[in-house]
Amino acid sequence: MEADEFEMFVRQSTPALRRYARAVAADLDQAEDLLQETYVRMAGAWHRLLVEGNPIGYAKTVMVRLHISWMRTLVRRARIAVPVRPLVADGGLGRVDDHDQLRRMLADLPPLQRVVLVLSYLDDMTDEAIAEAIGRRPATVRSLRHRALGAIRAGLPTHAGADRKVAG
Repeated sequence: MEADEFEMFVRQSTPALRRYARAVAADLDQAEDLLQETYVRMAGAWHRLLVEGNPIGYAKTVMVRLHISWMRTLVRRARIAVPVRPLVADGGLGRVDDHDQLRRMLADLPPLQRVVLVLSYLDDMTDEAIAEAIGRRPATVRSLRHRALGAIRAGLPTHAGADRKVAG
């Protein structure tokens, strides 16, 4: 019976958790790996999740922690800086290009900064809840969010007249 419930949960939650994994990982292949590993870990804890409830929350927490763990492992192994791709002005080609530019900027953020933005704006979590999820202090969460938003703002194109001061 529990196996059937888990299979039903997987079928029903996959679209939403896949979108979440893509937001956290910013890489389609890594997002799929993240989703699969999350389901593997959930299968081992399924009985407990049935009793405690909130398997979606558990899945999101597992994804964030797995992603952070994987990124730490990669950084330890590589110890090289990831080259930052220069952003090209979109030339007013429309909203699709803006979304693509934003995705590139998010993908170029350090993993913890990206995770903090995902948890802040997709999950609407408090600083304290994010700090607990990533194993940092709330002040560190605020600092990571500030740096991430600053990097994104710096990469956004400025519009003509946006920098002009209003005479008054």
